[in-house]
Amino acid sequence: MKFKPTGPVATIKPYEAGKPLKALEREFKIHSAVKLASNENPLGFSPKVTDAVVKSLPGMNRYPEPVAHDLCRELADFYRVAPENIVLGNGSDDLIALLAHAYLNSGDKALMPLPSFLMYEISVKTAKGTPVMIPLAGFDTDLAKIAQNISPDTKMVFITNPFNPTGSIVARDEFAVFAGSIPSDVLIVVDEAYMEFVRDPDVYNSLEHPLQDPRIVTLRTFSKAYGLAGFRIGYGIMDTEVAQILNRIRQPFNVNGLAQAAAQAALADQTFLQKSIDTIHQGIDFLMNQLSDMGFDPLPTQANFLMVDVKTDATQLFTRLLSHGVIVRSMKSYGFDTFLRINAGTPEENQAFITALKAVLSQTL
Repeated sequence: MKFKPTGPVATIKPYEAGKPLKALEREFKIHSAVKLASNENPLGFSPKVTDAVVKSLPGMNRYPEPVAHDLCRELADFYRVAPENIVLGNGSDDLIALLAHAYLNSGDKALMPLPSFLMYEISVKTAKGTPVMIPLAGFDTDLAKIAQNISPDTKMVFITNPFNPTGSIVARDEFAVFAGSIPSDVLIVVDEAYMEFVRDPDVYNSLEHPLQDPRIVTLRTFSKAYGLAGFRIGYGIMDTEVAQILNRIRQPFNVNGLAQAAAQAALADQTFLQKSIDTIHQGIDFLMNQLSDMGFDPLPTQANFLMVDVKTDATQLFTRLLSHGVIVRSMKSYGFDTFLRINAGTPEENQAFITALKAVLSQTL
């Protein structure tokens, strides 16, 4: 082909999403498959979301609000910031791309853990920047090594807390030392997609005392705890100057009207959110106990998923589980060849996974 990409874009590996339920059911001619691969909310979303979306449908012949004033005001009240500190995105992926394109020029470096969310690397490369991968320290983000690799060309650092896929966290004291070692002209992007699930009181939560450091950009999402993954809506909380830049370059209608209505309704129903969090915690505890009883040693986790070493080729085990109607995630592409990642589901879904895992393992003995 005559028009081929060059430079960093040519090296981008496409993001691989989890296998869809419908695709699995078609392939294996089964029904009632269980998906525990994409860290979604197994309870779905608040009933208030349905009401809000239905109410909004008649207005879908009109363009949505380009800034979503009501949602931004409600988020601002919730987190004790100003609406001018909030930028909405088509998922937090959108905000990651906006940050990269706003603040990286050709040759500028952005540091990130290895492995980590692939959209960090993709966004940096499409902005003509250079991603610098810092390997984990065991299963934890190596903050000291990231700080050691800061150079005059470094413009941005990505920190995921809790970390995906291992479920580990950065503690408050650890982050304070790290941030103190980072130059004042480097943006620190803290991706807190799973923060609602954290039980450890020592976690660094950037929105506990927001906007104290203008370098810190917090990313949150409605996809996980709030159950709005299909609506595609995330948000960032940041210094006003950074927010102004992102709002200047984002697409004017990057968050559709139904997503805006859904997010407002979800945010307003904190009772449903707490029910979801409780369900996830109970599910994680069940899975941890069951896997331990089976002789495995799952990693400690503060997210809605866990990672476990299954002592065999993870992709082969993942494939065998598919035939039992269960979708989990092989971590082979992340460099953990013998690990699966499983997100907590409903009690029935969690039991279905354990039953399928036992059946698959008994077939291999």
